[in-house]
Amino acid sequence: MSTLELPETHYTRSGELNIAYQVMGDGPVDLIFVPGMITHVEFLHELPGYTDFLRRLAGFARVITFDKSGQGLSDRYLGMPSFEQRIDDVRAIMEAIGSRRAALLGCSEGGPISIVFAATFPELVSHLVLFGSFARFSSAAGYSFRPSGNEIVSRVDDVWAGGWGTGVTIRHFLPSHADDPNVARQYAKLERLAFSPGALKMAARYNIEIDVRTILPAIRVPTLVLHREADVMSIENGKFLASQIPGAQFLSYADCADHLIFPGDQSRLCGDIEEFVTGHREATAPDFDRVLATVLFVDIVDSTRRAVEMGDQAWRRLLDEHDQAAQRIVTQHRGVLVKTTGDGILATFDGPGRAIRSALAFEAATRRLGLPVRAGLHTGEIELRNGDIGGIAVHAAARVMAQAGPSEVLVSRVVTDLVAGSGLKFADHGTHELKGLPGRWDLFAASA
Repeated sequence: MSTLELPETHYTRSGELNIAYQVMGDGPVDLIFVPGMITHVEFLHELPGYTDFLRRLAGFARVITFDKSGQGLSDRYLGMPSFEQRIDDVRAIMEAIGSRRAALLGCSEGGPISIVFAATFPELVSHLVLFGSFARFSSAAGYSFRPSGNEIVSRVDDVWAGGWGTGVTIRHFLPSHADDPNVARQYAKLERLAFSPGALKMAARYNIEIDVRTILPAIRVPTLVLHREADVMSIENGKFLASQIPGAQFLSYADCADHLIFPGDQSRLCGDIEEFVTGHREATAPDFDRVLATVLFVDIVDSTRRAVEMGDQAWRRLLDEHDQAAQRIVTQHRGVLVKTTGDGILATFDGPGRAIRSALAFEAATRRLGLPVRAGLHTGEIELRNGDIGGIAVHAAARVMAQAGPSEVLVSRVVTDLVAGSGLKFADHGTHELKGLPGRWDLFAASA
């Protein structure tokens, strides 16, 4: 398989059910990705960062992804599949691919499944990696890191199920992309493909019964526990796992607040996994370039309301003018228009001064079109990904933009520090907490 092809979906039997799985890479190590609640082996590739994440792992391993019984492309089940059934899913996958021993990467609820599998079949597991996971899904005596079972069920029944399929969980599981309308639409579809609302309710009731605390001391395979500091699944859950599994290592990350594993600093995360599983890590990841750039996000203010008022045809014509202006102005300022987002743009520049002037010029041009916009800029290291970009600087620019008002161009302090003497002016916009990013950020409104 070439590095640019997406893997094919295959099926294997696990008891009476058919389990969908994909294989990427041909490395000497087998790495089985045991997923959490939101899963669909094919459609996840539509979300930014997912395929890149798997390709990084495939640089050193044969990576296997699958949909657990009752989810995604795997067979549905009358009720919810038992915990034992889901453990059997892992065994069935290994038999299907001819794997005698594998490393398990268990994410969220995939963590307890991986824990029990590793304790039950230690001869089949070389390494155990747990990400954003837990020992018990609901609170109990001695385990106060989770809401009560009643609270979880009430939230799912009263909030999530009613909005299921609209992206109701994106701010819990993928907050770094929650304000990107294109990603939000794709994520809403992922919800619909992963579960129906009724199946979601059953899954919540199934999950509150998960409790593997008594199993943890029985783990005898090398274990690495990974957890993001701002994960909706509080970091105390990860610390508990590491404290109870003999010899477990623990690493925390402050790159973002996403519960899903693939956003954030992929280079560090995949490097940590590679080093743990293989004993070494690549100094640089293949197929990726990292450069310093100024990232510009621009968003049309009240785009949904305006689209409804104007009608589809008129709105489409106006968006075409918006996109043409974006391409012209970004090019004039030696930038790269990475993409248009339906109601905004993402662009990069090799100089922060040019980036600010481009943003100001674009704001003036769209104002003449009757399209008020807001813009955010941040300078940092980005990853070049086959026509797209990633990295913390991209998330930071999006978060800066989210603080802007109509016709406002906001920049982070690092941008102002880099354009001293440029003739650009900046007004203090206060200190803010940017969701998913550590610390407090000083922001400034730019003007010519």
